[in-house]
Amino acid sequence: MAYLVPNEFVTKMIDAGEAKIFMSTRDTVIRAYMAGAILALAAAFAVTVNVQTGNPLIGALLFPVGFCMLYLLGFDLLTGVFTLCPLAVLDRRPGCTWNGVLRNWWLVFIGNFAGAFTVAVFMAIIFTFGFSEAPNAVGMKIGVIGESRTVGYSAHGAAGMLTLFIRGVMCNWMVSTGVVAAMMSTSVSGKVIGMWMPILVFFYMGFEHSIVNMFLFPSGLMLGGHFTMMDYLLWNEIPTVLGNLVGGLTFVGLTLYSTHARTAPRRAA
Repeated sequence: MAYLVPNEFVTKMIDAGEAKIFMSTRDTVIRAYMAGAILALAAAFAVTVNVQTGNPLIGALLFPVGFCMLYLLGFDLLTGVFTLCPLAVLDRRPGCTWNGVLRNWWLVFIGNFAGAFTVAVFMAIIFTFGFSEAPNAVGMKIGVIGESRTVGYSAHGAAGMLTLFIRGVMCNWMVSTGVVAAMMSTSVSGKVIGMWMPILVFFYMGFEHSIVNMFLFPSGLMLGGHFTMMDYLLWNEIPTVLGNLVGGLTFVGLTLYSTHARTAPRRAA
């Protein structure tokens, strides 16, 4: 499992950010759509495992399979491009601008949401036999998750909003570490091992991931969760997106870039 040293994989991070900025609209949206769909299916899988085993650790151990699949297939999550694209601008790559970064982020957001929402509809149909009966145990669990992570936060006011934001920050600290970990190795097994560890941490700790939530909360609304679309947007999705942006860019992108791509001068002997 060949390992790349930090200055090598940080260069790959910058290269990846540049490539994503210049990617066509069609390819950007398709890749984002598939990433959102696969991650949503992995979330449904993990919740199913949690319900059937009663052990959240087992679900967390298995959830990273979706993340590994989507990145090995070259698909993009919003959480990953939050971290990678700005590096190309900071490195002054020709033609890379903040407008290009914002364009990429918006297209990936749209694609991720569309993919996650597609799976949300599909799974709601499965959980209710085509909406002909009450949700099964997994469907009921998803509804409860949606309630606790929207109105549950709003019940605490500003403290709830702060907690939600920090959970978003911590989430993308781990998720973007997983994105970078895939660049540390040139073998499939090395990439998978590198990605698996931080994704396991994020999921088991209950941190807030904007794309996972694009599946959980629309699903919860379709499955009888007692919260509204406005609750979802104001008390989860928007603060989570902002937290994901801060966490990935600050604790992963900028720290690695500043110390491995723009290393400070050596101290005199």
